[in-house]
Amino acid sequence: MVKENAVSNHFTIVLAGEAGSGIQSIEVILTRAFRCDGFHVFAGKEYMSRIRGGSNSTIIQIGSEPVRAWSDHVHLCIPLDDQAFSHVKKRLTPDSLVLADQAVLGSGESIFDLPLGAMAAEAGGGIYANTIAAGALWGLFSRELEILETVLKAHFVDKTNEVIERNLVAARKGFAQGRNLLESGKIAFSFPERPAKPNPLFLTGAEAVALGSLAGGCNFVSSYPMSPSTGVLTFLAQHAREFGIAVEQAEDEISAANMVLGAWYAGARGLATTSGGGFALMTETISLAGMIESPMVIHLAQRPGPATGLPTRTEQGDLELALYAGHGEFPRILLAPGNIEQAFALTRQGFELADSFQVPVIILTDQYLMDSCYDVENFDFPEQTIVSTIIPTEANYQRYARTPNGISPRGIPALGEGLVGVDSDEHDESAHITEDANVRVNMVEKRRQKETSIIAKVIPPEWIGPLEADTVAICWGSTLEPLREAVAGLGLPNLAVLHFSQVFPLPREGKTLLKRARRLILVEGNATGQFGRLLKGEWGITWRSRLLKFDGLPFFVEGLRADLLEIMERKE
Repeated sequence: MVKENAVSNHFTIVLAGEAGSGIQSIEVILTRAFRCDGFHVFAGKEYMSRIRGGSNSTIIQIGSEPVRAWSDHVHLCIPLDDQAFSHVKKRLTPDSLVLADQAVLGSGESIFDLPLGAMAAEAGGGIYANTIAAGALWGLFSRELEILETVLKAHFVDKTNEVIERNLVAARKGFAQGRNLLESGKIAFSFPERPAKPNPLFLTGAEAVALGSLAGGCNFVSSYPMSPSTGVLTFLAQHAREFGIAVEQAEDEISAANMVLGAWYAGARGLATTSGGGFALMTETISLAGMIESPMVIHLAQRPGPATGLPTRTEQGDLELALYAGHGEFPRILLAPGNIEQAFALTRQGFELADSFQVPVIILTDQYLMDSCYDVENFDFPEQTIVSTIIPTEANYQRYARTPNGISPRGIPALGEGLVGVDSDEHDESAHITEDANVRVNMVEKRRQKETSIIAKVIPPEWIGPLEADTVAICWGSTLEPLREAVAGLGLPNLAVLHFSQVFPLPREGKTLLKRARRLILVEGNATGQFGRLLKGEWGITWRSRLLKFDGLPFFVEGLRADLLEIMERKE
């Protein structure tokens, strides 16, 4: 039976199996191989919170054009066991092809036999099944075997020669099996053409946040590991010596946040990276940063809650947690990157903003963005070197001196003659504790004065689509790329996207754009429309249509497109 996919500009593969079965190895090998072969590549994960067992899946999309969002059209699926097949079966269509070991899965109309068990035994054991699967896919797509062999050698470079050779043998066995299936005429593919110019970088969102931190001058990171933020910590730890970073895995998130605050007090640029549960523990430290007017950068990688929730899945459920974290009133900045480029640029900018305004800056990402990887253009690095606002202190230095914009000159201990006092209680300009009502009012007003300067630096929202469109789909953070691709596929002249990468303070330009629209569609990855509530409270925006997703999975392009089309066809 021959089945041919109708989509020519991208091809979607789903790999599924229990944790520990080697899915991640197949993903790494294939994505690198297709990148070496000149294609645009996207990969994303959904996995269970366990070291072994369960059912995890990886989506790999190969394109002649850039691909940056999940598709629910699966062209080819490789389940490594029957439980994995049941896990992904609902995502398959009559046109989907399944390549599996029929000795495990059984036979079926669309199931083509890949005898992984028998082939792995011949290659030296079950551990080689994942390499055989990668080889079979490579042969099925009729790619050059030498490319795959080069990638395998690089992937196993730290292993012994025997291990490398066994994996090469396994890949060749799989390659021959895939090539035989292709040449038998049982399967036909409409595979994408190579793009004229592939992008040079291939990164995960976690790597982009880590690199943005380095570009922002980060030289201290303290965190307690918590999915999905841990990739930032591990990347910085791996490259600590290269970039002169002090890395501390703290005993808990409270300690981590206080260490970061202490690092800024001493003149370093510190980062804490965490998820919702860990961030909840950091809220008292955020209040402390607000009172002592200290810079601070926290990366909050969101996942479904409450409590432990779905610890390895995705959601945009922590916006209000970040917005209202800490007791009392003090200025803060919330940034929400929409893609890997923004993850780099906004994290870098977050350090500059924290230093300039002496406030906490929170970078909001999520599991979808953190674990996705795709190719991007080279990042734009600022021409100027990192400029610190720290000053040498004089003998009469006052840490909280009143200034026209509320931003006091910031000194650090031992740089100059002055005493650099800070205090968590209300204090006067010299950091001495006070309960004087007039001083209290003056200091609250001083801290709030910064808001005017912060608003002047707010990042405007991005308008995507026809300028004359009267219907606008509003999103923030990582919903950008799925929504952009969904709207582009509709090609409607009266539909555009407005994406907010700074969610607090809100950019005033956004209000003007929203007020002129006839119809607004709110798109968020949570159950209650948290960003919609913020827009309503700040600007009086109301919603006729909302597309909210909170099942732990990211938005799929096709599902979004269908929902948007249904809304657009309503008579309002």
